[in-house]
Amino acid sequence: MKPSITHAIVNNRLGKACAFVVVGLLAAQVHADEAALYGPTAPKGSAFVRVYNAGSQEINATVGTAKLSEVGPLGSSDFGFLPGGDYSAQVGSQTVPVKLAADHYYTIVALPGAQPKLVEEPPFKNKQKALVRVQNLSDTKVTLKTADGKTAVVEDVAPAARGDREINPVPVKLALFNGTQKISDVKPVTLARGEAVALYVTGSGSKLSPVWVKRPAATE
Repeated sequence: MKPSITHAIVNNRLGKACAFVVVGLLAAQVHADEAALYGPTAPKGSAFVRVYNAGSQEINATVGTAKLSEVGPLGSSDFGFLPGGDYSAQVGSQTVPVKLAADHYYTIVALPGAQPKLVEEPPFKNKQKALVRVQNLSDTKVTLKTADGKTAVVEDVAPAARGDREINPVPVKLALFNGTQKISDVKPVTLARGEAVALYVTGSGSKLSPVWVKRPAATE
């Protein structure tokens, strides 16, 4: 028996409905992947802020409505978001005023024995490469090189400054230098296309602590 016109119409509608469901699921997955890579979805005009804990004790932080809790030693929180404006940031036992501009990204660095420092993190939008950033909070000019010292990756970053370099996301051993003098090797870091990773350098003189800061691998 040949299918009736009614059956054909029903099957056609069911096929379209299934197609819409599949497209919807794919769109949701793409949205989830983008959120995992670039940060939480936020209203237009929001400012984004996270905490990097350069100390040896776990800390909690609050900036406006953003609660950045249980940040372990040499670890960072995920980005929280809130409207741009002036805030009083509570970082551990310290309070510091911060000015957050809309559509900007920031890291509050909890420094041992010092006042927390607000550092801007310009967003990275090249999905074909990875970005290596050096945030130098030490008193020493530094250069990030390959571990053998032959190739500079991010060169001559002055104290209280930052330096960026777009690279292909390939495995490479890196080290921190002051001129030709190696200060320390840098722990390996996994790079992905479209992702920015920041090497935060704290300390003084030859006693510097370089730590990679990137978004936590698992977020809720």
